[in-house]
Amino acid sequence: MKTSIHRTFRALPILAGATLLAGCMAGPDFHRPAAPETDRYTAQPLPAAIGEGSGAQRLVAGMDVPAQWWTLFRSPQLDALIRQSLKANPGLAAAQASLRQAQEGLAAGKGALYPAATADYNVTRQRIAGTLASPAASGYDYYTLHTAQLSVSWAPDLFGGNRRQLEALRAQTNVQRYQLEAARLSLTSNVVVAAIQQAGLRAQIEATQKIIANQQETLDSFQRQLKLGQLAQADVAAQQATLAQAQATLPPLQKQLDQQNDALAALLGLAPADARLPAFDLADLHLPDTLPLSLPSQLVAQRPDVRAAEAQLHAASAQVGVAAANRLPKFTLNASAGSSPTDIGNLFSHGTVFWNLGADVAQPLFDAGSLKHQQRAAEAALDGARAQYRGTVIAALQNVADTLYALKADANGLQAAQTAEQAAARSLAINRQQFALGDVSHLAVLQAEQAWQQAEIALVQARVNRYSDTAALFQALGGGWWQHEKTASTQSP
Repeated sequence: MKTSIHRTFRALPILAGATLLAGCMAGPDFHRPAAPETDRYTAQPLPAAIGEGSGAQRLVAGMDVPAQWWTLFRSPQLDALIRQSLKANPGLAAAQASLRQAQEGLAAGKGALYPAATADYNVTRQRIAGTLASPAASGYDYYTLHTAQLSVSWAPDLFGGNRRQLEALRAQTNVQRYQLEAARLSLTSNVVVAAIQQAGLRAQIEATQKIIANQQETLDSFQRQLKLGQLAQADVAAQQATLAQAQATLPPLQKQLDQQNDALAALLGLAPADARLPAFDLADLHLPDTLPLSLPSQLVAQRPDVRAAEAQLHAASAQVGVAAANRLPKFTLNASAGSSPTDIGNLFSHGTVFWNLGADVAQPLFDAGSLKHQQRAAEAALDGARAQYRGTVIAALQNVADTLYALKADANGLQAAQTAEQAAARSLAINRQQFALGDVSHLAVLQAEQAWQQAEIALVQARVNRYSDTAALFQALGGGWWQHEKTASTQSP
């Protein structure tokens, strides 16, 4: 008996030493993908400033994106809506819960690296056959057995399977963390754009109402002239048709505004009937005149979708190690000690104590290739995650490039719309004066009114496009989520 015990004890240092020597783990070690080497987003270099004059926006390469980038629009109402949405949006709350779930899963997974201990107490009442000797001191056939036992087991992570699994769990936690940042970025961007769209629709409705009022005034004037015999009935009918056409454009705009307000309420976590939304005006929104432009090498570290794809790639790499380790031997150490008297008062007394030590090693020998194919499946998943990451990076670069092109087009479009609106307003004023003098026909006035109406609406839409695409640039650059801790430390007393 002593020889067996001594052999067991001699085996334990060997297993412990093997564990300490297992410095390398099964499977590949993860390395972050290389950042893009290009230093620009577009095929042709962009100018340092987009637009001209007071409406120009300067692009600053390498400038950091503010964490609260929406404050650059200088709208206290918008800032308040953002704060409310971050507190009450159900989609964001779901993303936060997913992160907590992943964090708890990671904490639970760490237990696989440590020994497990179990305490057990059992009491049984038994009757033995008369032909057998009773374990009770009295020799009675009935006796009670009390058993208290402590068991300890440990599976040394000799080939790193548990550590690779923990690595995968940690990477999946990062996936959820970056998906939360992506949800937060999407939410804030959607609120900003929704506010801009609301302001644009209100401006279009206001412009349309002014046009309707002017055309109604013109119709009233024509009807007076008709009574005096100074104008033909056909001219009055034409003006009535023009007025009706302008009035017909108002209900669709009002519908869009109502639906936009409903969408904004949903972003705030409110039912449409419960929302009390502010009325935004384009004049109250400041167009940021300085825009950050992160380098492509910075972008892959800033975009939460790229970071989530990188973390997913890391998790896939770790799973290859898990699958490889499953094909290798597994070691288990077990120990237990306890006492089993017939009287609870004699627990751990002489003659009632027992203990055991054991070691186990298991090596898969035949599984019809199951473990081999599981490893190959993990390797294929790694290839897929690698391709997915590359696609995400390319999409991010494209997103920034498209937004920069859009901003350039918006600036040119806004300048052209302003020129067109001013020219249309002058043309309408001149035609009205000439019509009063009898120098032009009523048809010329109608055409001038329609041109001015279209120019007014186009100008509002051009402003909305430029504001919206400015917000889109901040979103495309990642939204400054990495500045949260820096901002918190700066604001803390």
